[in-house]
Order: sequence, then C-alpha cells, then structure tokens
Amino acid sequence: MGVYINPGNSGFAEINDSDYVDKTGLIELINQTVEKKNKLTCISRPRRFGKSYAAKMLTAYYDCSCDSHHLFDDKKISKTRDYQEYLNRYNVIYLDITSFISEAKAQNQSLRDVPVMI
Repeated sequence: MGVYINPGNSGFAEINDSDYVDKTGLIELINQTVEKKNKLTCISRPRRFGKSYAAKMLTAYYDCSCDSHHLFDDKKISKTRDYQEYLNRYNVIYLDITSFISEAKAQNQSLRDVPVMI
C-alpha cells in the first residue's frame, strides 16, 4: 500500500540528481490547460521512456502538501511566467498501476483481488 493522495515530492527528489535530464517543459504545457475547458491531457510514451519520471515530476510540482521550490528553482520551468502560479497549489492523486500489478504477482493473486485503499 502507498499514499495515493498528495504523496509529496520525495519521488521526484529521489530521481532529481546530476543525471536527471530536465523535462520540466512538460509542466509548462500542462499549466496551459489548468482550469481550462480542455483540461484533460494524455501523456503517452513508449515503454521505458520516462512516464513514471514524468508523473513523479508533475506530482512534486502540483502537490499542495509540500514545498518544491528547491526541486524546480534551477529547472527550465522556473523561467516561465506561470511558474509560481501553479507550484504546490493542488491536491494530487498519484496511482502507479505497475505497483498494483507487481503486488498481485508477488502475492500470486489476480489484479482484481489487490486491495486499494484511497
């Protein structure tokens, strides 16, 4: 089991090291859709192309339960007009479906038998 609502910024902090390639331009694109009529965004990428990293980055940026300035102040997103407006302002739901699948396999269960508590 994990924390699914406002999980904080630790997931992004763990991957935000000297080898991290700045992909915060994605945040700027998402910011353009926040509180707009066309606010749904689908981020699809091939297997092993950083979907989980992107999700952790977005979670850290938007999650209102933490302060993520130290994680983003040196990134491209900090140079944008909307950087401060959306940083740590929203409740976030973070679901990592692969962890549900891994847990089901580890317990030799069907995925529908894995308990989810939100």
